[in-house]
Amino acid sequence: MSNAGVMEAAPMSDVEAIKHLRESYDRLKTELAKKIVGQESVIEQLLISIFAGGHCLLEGVPGLAKTLMISSLAEVLSLEFKRIQFTPDLMPSDIVGTEVISEDKATHQRQFKFLKGPIFANVILADEINRTPPKTQAALMEAMEERQVSAGGRRFLMPEPFFVLATQNPIEQEGTYPLPAAQLDRFMFKVFVDYPDRMEEEEIVRVTTSPYMAELTKLFAKEEILGLQQIVRRVRISDEVTKYAIDIVRYSRIKTDQAHWFAQENLSWGAGPRAAQFLILGGKARATLYGRYDVMPEDIRAIVHPVMRHRLICNFSAESEGVSTDLVISQLIKDVPSPDGWHLQHQKEKKRGFFARLFGK
Repeated sequence: MSNAGVMEAAPMSDVEAIKHLRESYDRLKTELAKKIVGQESVIEQLLISIFAGGHCLLEGVPGLAKTLMISSLAEVLSLEFKRIQFTPDLMPSDIVGTEVISEDKATHQRQFKFLKGPIFANVILADEINRTPPKTQAALMEAMEERQVSAGGRRFLMPEPFFVLATQNPIEQEGTYPLPAAQLDRFMFKVFVDYPDRMEEEEIVRVTTSPYMAELTKLFAKEEILGLQQIVRRVRISDEVTKYAIDIVRYSRIKTDQAHWFAQENLSWGAGPRAAQFLILGGKARATLYGRYDVMPEDIRAIVHPVMRHRLICNFSAESEGVSTDLVISQLIKDVPSPDGWHLQHQKEKKRGFFARLFGK
């Protein structure tokens, strides 16, 4: 692959670090399997987001071990974990912290002292984020976007690395404050957590009803994660793959020349530039997890759904017919020309299906 000519060889330190990450990724999955049954794709997406420096919005019904998954992941990565339960009466100061009057025992002088809130941790689980009013949601968004919070006219930096995982319950919408599109756009991924299959559920029941208590081994240090986040940004990506990621995003914009016909029929709004940025960053992070220093088209395709599903808005016609944003995204992936010719296979399948219907075969 080339990017403005011949790419320079990857630094040996980066290659060694990526090799270590690939080996650690296998060990990490084995380690998490002690407590988490299944959910491998969810764990992969969370790791991609962490190493890309992004945040995740997680959607799933209660009881799917979301909290256990995140706390276990934080433990293996040697990161401080805190869970914040979002409720209608939660105030911004309950998240960020508050100023209190403190008296110096020696001088007896009083001064304001800032007491940090639970947001000052490496991994934050914002549980049921849509149950708290917009003012409190906004306090979290500042920390996510700016990596800092403001209090008493001063700014306080967040610890690094800093990762927010917000959850939403898809079945209870009464008494909620849905996140506006601009705030949804701050999340790198929207991840769906589905029910386990039968074999996984049998294993879950067996493990959780026995006296067995698993202990996890720490596989990373904070400094290693910060270093890997920098390496991710140095991972190579060709002009062709970059164009491919941008085309997928631009095909979703219904008022442009590149708009896909299926998007025009079913969307009222397409994805913005952040989608392309996160596709590139996520592709780089996924490549490192798989031990590669080059982004492949398959890396982009693997993360298109979690990157774009919360950035598209279906129109009334699509909603009435049960067309989801995931269905629109799948159609875009099939039809956008790819550097590896993956889309050609879809076109061949469409032709075979057409002739089979035509001749009744």
